[in-house]
Amino acid sequence: MSATSLPLKTRLFAAAFRVLIKPPRGAADMIALRARRERLLHGPAGRWIFGGTAPDVRVHQRTADDLRLLVYTPRGGGETPRPVVVDFHGGGFCLGSPEQTRWLASRVAARVGAVVVTPAYRLAPEHPYPAAVQDAWTALRWVHAHAAELGGDPDRLAVMGDSAGATLAAVAALRARDEGRPALRGQVLIYPAVEMYERWPSEAANANAPVLTSALMHTFARLYLADAHGTTDWQVSPIRATDHTGLPPTLILTAGHDPLHDHGTRYARTLTEAGVRVELVDDPRAVHGFLALPGVVTGARAGLAQVTRFLTTVLAADDQAHLAR
Repeated sequence: MSATSLPLKTRLFAAAFRVLIKPPRGAADMIALRARRERLLHGPAGRWIFGGTAPDVRVHQRTADDLRLLVYTPRGGGETPRPVVVDFHGGGFCLGSPEQTRWLASRVAARVGAVVVTPAYRLAPEHPYPAAVQDAWTALRWVHAHAAELGGDPDRLAVMGDSAGATLAAVAALRARDEGRPALRGQVLIYPAVEMYERWPSEAANANAPVLTSALMHTFARLYLADAHGTTDWQVSPIRATDHTGLPPTLILTAGHDPLHDHGTRYARTLTEAGVRVELVDDPRAVHGFLALPGVVTGARAGLAQVTRFLTTVLAADDQAHLAR
């Protein structure tokens, strides 16, 4: 898709983004890029670009088996125990931190009335696959086991993630189904990456898209997989799982200006064919990362409304949506 169809603010941000954050060529460049990105996140411009925490939400930290967690809880009264959402941040398995999803996580907590937990997980290239997958599973199991301590209901649990975090959410949902627990009410996959090797048309069509290019995506994959390069393991490419039946109701969000666009649409089709209830919401004007960059890209608020509507439904106390699947 042509970038000229994007809003002016998004195009200006994308141009500045590419000047400030130069694409990495190897492991050392990626580590340096991570440090620059974290400085941007926590610096004066960070709140404007990434958005701030909702004022009616309390945030505190916990530790789960050496993993740092950010826990968002709505202030004041309301339903107790609350539903719980485990939110995995994006960043190509090489970048990012729980703080980068504060805008989304805190607003999901406020609007759904849920406890939202965003774990840190080990990043490549220092910690290549399967470190992130292992940490995501550890975090999900810990949250399920300690939900009551957090003011949550372990029987009303969903997973959510954006980009690489959506991949981790999809993998965690498959593993939870295979192991029989925790029973998930839903999964929200925001511009997921579900196939690491086969190239689909959107990767060429959006090769030089704003925010995420195909070249950067392939660099992420190379550093994340390291010695596992070439594996067909479904924990790398969840669309390659032999069975997708029995997964919880799923919301998938995709962006038109995104090399990963076809990943979301094809995974939606795969799940639908397996009998999973799927909602696919495609924003043809949005860019990759739109729910992590609410200050500078289009689609964030509309996407948030879709996410909170879906989670409110699947996490409802009467459980009708869950029982119907």
